[in-house]
Amino acid sequence: MDSNIQTRTPSQRAEFDREVLTHRSELIGAATRMTGSRAAAEDLVQEAVLRAWTFWHRFQPGTNGRAWMHRILVNTFINGYRRRRREREILGEIKRDVRTDSGWDRVRPVPGEGLGDEVTAALETLAPEFRQVLVLVDLGDKSYKDAAAAIGCPIGTVMSRLHRARRAMKEQLGDYAVSEGYVAAA
Repeated sequence: MDSNIQTRTPSQRAEFDREVLTHRSELIGAATRMTGSRAAAEDLVQEAVLRAWTFWHRFQPGTNGRAWMHRILVNTFINGYRRRRREREILGEIKRDVRTDSGWDRVRPVPGEGLGDEVTAALETLAPEFRQVLVLVDLGDKSYKDAAAAIGCPIGTVMSRLHRARRAMKEQLGDYAVSEGYVAAA
């Protein structure tokens, strides 16, 4: 994070509110047209306002704050669209890589962008039976029943392995999630 964020004064906050937040309802309307959903629009505007606050030190006073916010909103929407498209491509590759017969023992590394090196490394450290369930259910969108049939074990075993796999991933990726801003520090 930029050190300018922590050294902001109350007058800078008031200037931000005046230049950015006065356009919130207009931004919601534009975001609703982009996303087609009021809830998604509110999320998009919230993310755009957060980005504006993060980069507030780059805003030049006296310029058009409304236009600046609309540009941030559009860029945030485009970046989100690209990220979701990459995720769909990666999930497609993972689904092709996952063998659902009983001989399946590991996920091949995913080429290209999307899953970060940290996430891929964390997946690779899981025991094969945990990784298999995590990939089938969380990445492959399989139901517990379908995963159990693919692996050849009871649904309760799938649920137990999935719980343990998620817990292991959370432990391994906790610091990474905080540093990347996915979750707030405890």
